[in-house]
Amino acid sequence: MWKKAFQKIDNSPLIVFRIFFGIIFLAEALGALATNWVTANFVNTITNFTFIGFEWLLPYQNQSMYAVFLLMAIAAIGVIVGYKYRTAIIALLVLWSIAYFGQKTSYNNHYYLMWLVALIMCFLPANAYASFDAKKNTTIKSNFMPQWVSWVFIVQVSCVYFYATIAKFYPDWLSGTVTKNMFISMTNMPLAIQTVFKQPTFHLFIAYMGIVFDGLIVPALLWKRTRWFAIIASLIFHVFNSITLQIGVFPYFALSFCVFFFPPNKIRDFFFRKKIKENFTNQLYTYNYQTIFKYFFIPYLILQIALPLRHWFFKGDVLWTEEGHRLSWRMMLRSRSGEVTFKVIDKVTNKQLPFFNEDLLTEKQRNRLNTPDVIWQMAQKIKKHFKAKGKNVAVYAVQSNVSINGKPSSVLINASVDLANVSWNHFKHHDWILEQNPR
Repeated sequence: MWKKAFQKIDNSPLIVFRIFFGIIFLAEALGALATNWVTANFVNTITNFTFIGFEWLLPYQNQSMYAVFLLMAIAAIGVIVGYKYRTAIIALLVLWSIAYFGQKTSYNNHYYLMWLVALIMCFLPANAYASFDAKKNTTIKSNFMPQWVSWVFIVQVSCVYFYATIAKFYPDWLSGTVTKNMFISMTNMPLAIQTVFKQPTFHLFIAYMGIVFDGLIVPALLWKRTRWFAIIASLIFHVFNSITLQIGVFPYFALSFCVFFFPPNKIRDFFFRKKIKENFTNQLYTYNYQTIFKYFFIPYLILQIALPLRHWFFKGDVLWTEEGHRLSWRMMLRSRSGEVTFKVIDKVTNKQLPFFNEDLLTEKQRNRLNTPDVIWQMAQKIKKHFKAKGKNVAVYAVQSNVSINGKPSSVLINASVDLANVSWNHFKHHDWILEQNPR
């Protein structure tokens, strides 16, 4: 297996993917600017919900974020054409990190996948062909890569689909409740399509087709006899999601991984017809990529397999507690509704101080005040807000009724716990999260 991992193969899949990846990021960066996504999430805000531990990014969330996304677009162009590729891809990773870890009000799983792939691409020779770098410096020009490069991408995308499949095996998905909530609110479609979207049979069809697609797409792509059927199914599935769910670049990003499932020579013949055809049979890749594979990619892939399992080690249902939900490919699984009301007590006078969520948050941010991590972060923000006024306060979530998938609401947070005075632990359950009431 180790010997096969370092067998030489044509590098056309990696080169094509580099171009696709750059285009995806260019569209994401320019789209975020053109649609005022940057303005809404970073500029017209008083504060933000960063990933816990990344609060140090908050001071930079102002008009400077326009420059971040503009530089991101420039770096993406560098990746596409392979100009100073290593600098461009590292810049892309850093700039996207600022955006991704700097806010979770507009959270999508594909943002995480884009970050992971940008990290992966920093370590790969993706500029060895069809690039300005290879044209300028012929010593880096190459027509081949080790077999494990394709394996890395296949394992990565397999993790996405596998865990997305497993997560769907719960009552609200199997009953069509989730897909019903998803499609019944789509009022911007033609009337005939809206009528279809309201049918219970359609909700069940989409729910079970989602399981079938996520569960079988990777095996179907790997098997030669079903590969083209899988490609057509992928096109239908992802274009449908793009039109109906309006989830940005993800459908097209997901399609770009298909290049790694075809024989490399097929990708070469389709995209690079003038490329020299070489026979790499039984030739081993002799360059110094064994260290990178052994000490970075193997631990990386093990982590990718392990991370989505961590919620099983937390007390309670992850759909309710959200502990272990992020970074686990639990995609489009539930809708949460509810907004917490806080009681702020001056520790010196023991009197309640007036505070309203809109004092610090936009409407979109307030709609996210229904998960424990965001509620805890809000308590820390309230504490800091009053500390700036010279007051030491306790913060309680006195009303935290939350509903999952439109079901009857339950109280999420223990109202007697001062959330401003407790710490957050990524690796254990928080006892101030109450158990969900039986349905």
